[in-house]
Amino acid sequence: MKIKKIVVGEFFTNCYIIWCEETGKGAIIDPGAESEKIKYQIEKEKIKVEIIINTHGHFDHIGENEKFSLPVYIHKLDEEYLKNPEKNLSILFGIPFICNCQTKILQEGDIIKIGNISLNVLHTPGHTPGSISLLGENFAFTGDTIFAGGIGRTDFVGGDEEELLNSIKKLLKLPEKTIIYPGHGEISTFSKEISFLTSLF
Repeated sequence: MKIKKIVVGEFFTNCYIIWCEETGKGAIIDPGAESEKIKYQIEKEKIKVEIIINTHGHFDHIGENEKFSLPVYIHKLDEEYLKNPEKNLSILFGIPFICNCQTKILQEGDIIKIGNISLNVLHTPGHTPGSISLLGENFAFTGDTIFAGGIGRTDFVGGDEEELLNSIKKLLKLPEKTIIYPGHGEISTFSKEISFLTSLF
């Protein structure tokens, strides 16, 4: 398995390409902007990308979904964000954004197969109602739920601080050696973040 982090857009969103070395099959997680930069890496590594996964529905994570002509996986509670500029926050910046793409609805407990890789869907609401984390062997894509040294905002439409804290408690059950691939900022581990995260309760 390989993971490539690509920082895109004015909000420095972490887009990830994850792929199976045995089969060459891959997925894009949160292509929020700069699709050409993402496509360059896909072509460079000769990855057969099959799907897009959105950790949540804010426009800095979904903005380039349509540029790849691939099915988009998103939690059922954030599906509406794809077509609602108020909820996906694009209207705040004067660029109302609607994503018209083929969607596959996710929920807690789903398993996404990418070649020989399995990603387990953990529903981690709070930043948005349908925020998810994607769990693999010793790693987690946490979207905008947990960052290195921080947590997601809850003051946007659909945000809920109590739900976010409950989601963090769920994630804290993962092994401390688990690598955190967040939606913004640097890659970390739970062992590095556990002191800060437990101080929130």
